[in-house]
Amino acid sequence: MARWAAHYQARKKEAVLIITLRAKKNNVYVIGLSALALWIGGCSSEKPGLGKTSELPPAPEIASGYRADMVPVHATRHMAAAANPLATAAGQQMLRKGGSAIDAAIAMQAVLTLVEPQASGIGGGAFIMYWDGHKVQAFDGRETAPAGADKRMFLDAAGKPVAFTDAQIGGLSVGVPGVLRALQMAHEQHGKLPWNELFEPAIRLASEGFPVSARLHSQIVADKFIAQSPALAKYLLTEQGQPLPVGTVLKNPELAQTLQAIADRGVEAFYQGAIAQAMVEQVNSHPNPGSLSLADINGYRAKERHPVCGDYKQWRVCGMPPPSSGGVAVLQTLGILDALQRKSAALDLATMPPVGLQPSATAVHLMAEAERLAYADRALYLADSDFVPVNVKGLTDKNYLQSRATLIGEKSMGRADAGTPPGINLALAPDRSPLRISTSQIAAVDDQGGAISMTTSVESAFGSHVMSNGFILNNQLTDFSFIPDENGQPVANRIEPGKRPRSSMAPTLVFDRKSGELVATVGSPGGSQIIEYVNKAVVGLLDWKLNPQDAIGLPNFGSRNVATEVEAGRVSPALVQALKDRGHEVSAIEMTSGTQIIIRDKAGWAAGADPRREGTALGD
Repeated sequence: MARWAAHYQARKKEAVLIITLRAKKNNVYVIGLSALALWIGGCSSEKPGLGKTSELPPAPEIASGYRADMVPVHATRHMAAAANPLATAAGQQMLRKGGSAIDAAIAMQAVLTLVEPQASGIGGGAFIMYWDGHKVQAFDGRETAPAGADKRMFLDAAGKPVAFTDAQIGGLSVGVPGVLRALQMAHEQHGKLPWNELFEPAIRLASEGFPVSARLHSQIVADKFIAQSPALAKYLLTEQGQPLPVGTVLKNPELAQTLQAIADRGVEAFYQGAIAQAMVEQVNSHPNPGSLSLADINGYRAKERHPVCGDYKQWRVCGMPPPSSGGVAVLQTLGILDALQRKSAALDLATMPPVGLQPSATAVHLMAEAERLAYADRALYLADSDFVPVNVKGLTDKNYLQSRATLIGEKSMGRADAGTPPGINLALAPDRSPLRISTSQIAAVDDQGGAISMTTSVESAFGSHVMSNGFILNNQLTDFSFIPDENGQPVANRIEPGKRPRSSMAPTLVFDRKSGELVATVGSPGGSQIIEYVNKAVVGLLDWKLNPQDAIGLPNFGSRNVATEVEAGRVSPALVQALKDRGHEVSAIEMTSGTQIIIRDKAGWAAGADPRREGTALGD
């Protein structure tokens, strides 16, 4: 509790204006303002009319305000969307040159490494969903555990899990970065522009500098471990040890040099030689050392996997397969909702659109209950399918999801149990690991009809806090279960050498079932809440016919199979009470999504970016 009390004192000063919005003919009008303190971890008490805070950890990235002036962006030819305006501009630049969606994504990822170091970068991993106009592909650039990783590495001498930050900070948590290999694989198949051109915007910005944004400043302020990490402190703090002020021109010549090497020599410049050696030295010389080796880095390979696809009404939804849990969980949620709607027209979400930008209590109830069931299955069954047989077919089977839908009634079930999908299922113990991850989202559509949804991550905010060659290394190994087994049964997501940790990242592509035409590319950062954010966005687009900006702007809500979560300051006490009347334990919490959406419209494309972060969309 003392830890949370300190957290409270640090963050209660970060009050934000919460803006209540309503929509009218796709235009947004401000109808009210209220100053509310940010949600505080597990120390806040229940307030009248609101829910109590969640038992789950807070979001890894804090809120930095809500932008009320966001409107959809329209284009006829191509579109790019990313979590930072400088990254979006780099993507648009590649599209204007005739580049493909993967060309734009590479340029955006390179810039995000510089301007959004707390969320993603070349020291992390990514999942990529790609549409080339003919087929859907899934590229897996998730990090892998080093050969020296041990299933008990996050347990203390008594066999108990260590504190999350004790595992996170330092070399112990670093997995082999995979994002560049995945980008290379996709570029070899779909790239239109030369590889070296794609890094020019990032190299220029790293050399000349960029202004520290308000959001980056807020992340630095909130992170108490930066001061304890010499390289990171030198980079992000003043000589007096204070967070760099907003507007400070920040240069990163080391990163410029690294990116130039990658541009000139390809990804082998990263996975072989001096850059790889430096990563090994930084990881293994840290006071909290890891076991990363040159062989681990040299041997990393991205993988092309079979996408997981399923039907929702007249649409076909495709997502990332394991080791992501996002694709399966989104399909399960939508499949359960579809079964409910086929059972009764009164349960059709299309009949219960939001009033303004306030979802109905019935819609929140149904979606939260469906998500409970999906998260219960996620905790038991989902992991890296190269190491643990994952019954994806059974988990997404229509009849199975129909049977799961029968568990949803008028009242909340509270805590759902995992089901037994048809087919072979191993005897496993549930994963009880912390539900945290820091991510970023990239989306693009190109002139050739190609599209990408890519979610990219270094795990927690600022990853492991280990910096090498100008970029931050991930702490993805903490996405494994700290507890390897329980009552003699293994946890599917336990740590094993060469294994990829389970993720909630859910880059998603939506198609028209009859025509096969791409409808939308959707995705979001947000850790274990990503699944909730994507579900909300998809339902908002497809069932409620919202424009992409309004679909993103809807208050976030859902359940990770604990309390029903609603976005603090953006839902009414009446909605909370209506949920409580249905038996829900309600938690009003920070839900800092970063959703990006590009959707087909009559003129070409429309896009939206999350007002909770600093992302933008640009198109021509």
